Order: sequence, then structure tokens, then C-alpha cells
Amino acid sequence: MHVKKALVSALALMMASPAVAERGSDGELRVLYWQAASVLNPYLSTGAKDVDPASMILEPLALVGNDGALIPVLAAEIPSIENGGISEDFTTVTWRLKPGVTWSDGTPLTAADVAFTADYCMAPDFGCAVLAEFEGIKTVEAVDDRTVRIHYSAPKYPPLQAFVGGRTPILQKAQFEPCLGEAGASCTQQNFGPIGTGPFRVTSFEPGNVSTFEANPHYRDPAKPAFATVTIKGGGDAMAAARAVLETGEFDFAWNLQLAPDVVAPMEAAGKGKLVGSFGSMVERIELNQTDPSPALGKERSTLAHPHPFLTDPAVRRALSMAIDRPILAELAYGPAGKPTCTIVPVPLDFTSGRDDCLKQDIQGANRLLDEAGWLPGPDGVRQKDGVPLRLVFQTTVNAVRQDVQSLVKQWWSEIGVATDLKTIDGTVFFGGDAGNPDSRARFLADAQMFTDAFYLPDPSSFLEEFVCSRVPNDENQWQGNNSVRFCDPDFDASMAALNQTGAARERHRIAKEMTDMLTADGHVVLPLIHRGMIGAHANSLAGILPNGWEGSLWNIADWSRAE
Repeated sequence: MHVKKALVSALALMMASPAVAERGSDGELRVLYWQAASVLNPYLSTGAKDVDPASMILEPLALVGNDGALIPVLAAEIPSIENGGISEDFTTVTWRLKPGVTWSDGTPLTAADVAFTADYCMAPDFGCAVLAEFEGIKTVEAVDDRTVRIHYSAPKYPPLQAFVGGRTPILQKAQFEPCLGEAGASCTQQNFGPIGTGPFRVTSFEPGNVSTFEANPHYRDPAKPAFATVTIKGGGDAMAAARAVLETGEFDFAWNLQLAPDVVAPMEAAGKGKLVGSFGSMVERIELNQTDPSPALGKERSTLAHPHPFLTDPAVRRALSMAIDRPILAELAYGPAGKPTCTIVPVPLDFTSGRDDCLKQDIQGANRLLDEAGWLPGPDGVRQKDGVPLRLVFQTTVNAVRQDVQSLVKQWWSEIGVATDLKTIDGTVFFGGDAGNPDSRARFLADAQMFTDAFYLPDPSSFLEEFVCSRVPNDENQWQGNNSVRFCDPDFDASMAALNQTGAARERHRIAKEMTDMLTADGHVVLPLIHRGMIGAHANSLAGILPNGWEGSLWNIADWSRAE
């Protein structure tokens, strides 16, 4: 009897004492994204600097875990053929929403919001940055308040694409309904302050500067998030960001520390914080513009109307690739944070072709190739043909590692008779989505450019779709297309169509490998350099960090807390 009374008393005490921390009990979280966000709407920008902060507010139906498995977020479960969520002919997908989820303004999330989000991205004249994820969708139907059904115009492989991952979250219909089509880019209030279902909501947003957020009072888990507010500061560079976490302790987390290994190791040794990272699909690459960026062309610069005067020559592209020593770049500039690669699809391994010819530098072979193609040295040592010199502008973002890589590549290209002018652009500008920005990655008013790109589903089909002809940025789509290299090949487009109609795994692997090699190992339109890990730093006092190679660095910020 006494034992029973003791157990009842203990149970009552446990119920009276909270088992978990209260929402907001850990105060302020200070985060550094040295490439500052310019918008909080992932449908207007695919850059991590924008998508990551937006992921604190806006959520998709499902996320991709580090192991490639899908995790339901706003969905009650992941659709499959077994549970009836995917039709046997792969033409429909049915998602069911979790019950009781509300927006940060207290109104309920419904299937109508999901259907509207699809209409928003697919609206004509909008220029949706992630339109490839909605490829093949005929309609999205709100069956009832908690059920939404996606109808494809043909069998879809893979069927789970739209609304999976942080780049395609659900938007509130009531807030974004005035922003359909051409109005989308100009909806400043919505794009800078979206209403979401995530753990935080926006309190202030200054593009390219500082943004602040507070815990969402309507978040579905009453014990989360642990932090009451989040401040995300932009600007500076990776070096200053690393120091602010690892040396001075001014900030709790710093993103994307693309720093040389001999620079960052002493900082970590100071003992205030630690590095964290994971390898997903990120590849640092050089794109060779297939169109002419000459200022003399005016508004028609870097458009399909004017092919590039020498980078359309396969011999020139191949020689530029052969001249690069990728293992040296990895060793000197990346250390354990990078591996030399010859592919832009490094994972999953079933989709990787295994072509590794580019890992061996061949200056002599590159010179011989250019000689045979008729590109001969002029009086100044720069090769030329029919009066066209091999002189190019090579641009990238402001970053110490990238500037080191630029310098090395310039030297190697000079050894094969190619003159290179280097250009650096602030990362916020380079990855910005403003249609009037002349220095953006999409506008590409240079001959070569270097950056990291990735895909976010464990099937590269939507990533490869970025290189079809219809994805070339132009004035009509407000320079929002992902095919910034301006590659346009009917054979590639035909292969993409075949991939979209193929369900057999082995056949999908074969087609994807061939398409990747058309861009890289065979075509040399895109020159892969380094398979990169996403490296960040966090204070020792921060707990809950979980690296994920498929999602952004803030993907599980609802679980972050202050360590004891």
C-alpha cells in the first residue's frame, strides 16, 4: 500500500514538473550567413542564403533525411503504392495533411494552400525558380481540407518531387493570392515576410543585412522551438564568420565556411566551438558560357541568339578542363572539406558514371589538342583563330578559397595559351534573383563562372532538367531559369523526356549517367572541380545540430537548444 502511494505521489510530481524546456526558454540564437538573404521566398531564389532562412518559416510536405529517406513534415505520412498514396500507373500522388496544423497567424493549414502553391509556381509569366520540381503536373486538386491530389499528364518518375524538400514549401493562399504570375516578383511584403507553419516567424527583414525572427506561438509542438528569437546577420566573409563563432564567441552558428584547412584548424583549436559538415550533392564547378556575353550586343548579351565565339568549340572546352589539376585544388584549398571530382552527380552512387579522366592534369595534351583544332599562339602568346583570341572573363563570388582557385586556374590556362581576366562579385549579388541584376549567376555576363550547385532529392532528374533548352534564363522568364550555362541540345532534351517516362531503376541510372556525361566528361560544358561538404561552425553551447547533406543547414532548427 505504501509502495502504491509512493508511486502515485511520484507520478503526480512528474506530471506537475515539465519534462521538457518551455518554448523560447533559451533566449536569443545568433546566426551568421555571410552571404545575406535577399528574399524569403524560395520560389524566387534557389540560393541557400535565401532558402535556409526561409525554411525557419515555410515548410514542405516532407523533408529528405541525411540517409535519403523522406520525413513527413506537414504530411501525415509519405505516399506510396502500398498505402494508396501513389497510383499504380504513377499518374497521381495523394498527400494527406497532419490534423490541427495552423499558420503563424492562427488560421488553419488546408489542402487549398497546397493546391494554390502549385498554381503559384506554375503560373505563366512568373519565372518560378524551382519550376523543374513541378514538371509534368497537370493539376493539383484539393479533395477535402486535409487531402490534396497531384495529377500528372503522364506517368511521373520519381513521383514524389513537388513539395518535398525546403525549396518547395507550402505558401499561404490568403497571403500570396494577389501575387500570381507577373505580380509575383513585386510582392515585397509577402516575399520579405511570408506567413508560415514553421517554428519561427519574421519580425524584421532587411535584404542583404540583418533579419530577426521570433518563436511561432502557433507552432504545432508546444515545447519548440527552444529559442525565443533568432537574429541572422549577413555580410562580411567566411573568415570573419568563422572567427565570430570559433574565436570570439559572438555568434552561435556560422554557415558555409569555405576556408582553407590551414586557416580554420587553429580557430577550432581555440576551444570555443567546433566544425560540423556533411557531404551531399554539392559540387564546385566552372560553367563555360555557350552564348556570347560581349557588351557590344547590348540587350542580346548572353542569349541563344548569339553563340559564344570560341567556347562552342568542343576542343577549347576540353582543353580548358584538361589543364586543371583538381587533386591539387582539393588538397590546397579544401582539405577534408572537399574531394576532386569529374561529375556533377556525385551521389547517389547508382547515378554516378565513374568517369574520372579529368583527375589527371594534362597540359601537354591540352596544347596539342588546341594546335590540332587550329588555335595557334599569337605574338603575345595568346592563342587565336580567324582573328578570335582565346581571352575570357572568369567570374565567381568574393571568397578567399575561390580567389585562390581562380588564381591557380588562370595560371594553368595561361600555360595552354588562354588569357584570363578575373572578376569577383559579392555573393549576395551573384546569387540574387533580381531580374535587373547584371552580375547574377543567371544573367552570366562573362565567359566562365564558378560556384557550387546541388540537387536536393535522392534522384537527380529534376537537377538534370535544369539543363534543357526551356530552362535557359532570358528576358521573357525574368532571368529566372536555372540553365545559366545556356546549354541547349535536342539530344539532351530527348534523353530528359525518356528519363521522365522511365520507371525501371537500372534504366533510369543509365540514362542519367549518359546525360551527365553529355554535360561533363564528354561535352565539357560544365567542368566539375570539387565534391564539397557543407561546413559550418557552432558554439560548444549549442545542441541539436544535425548535419544533412540533402537539406539546408537550418533544416532542424526547431530542435536546436542551448546545451547545459
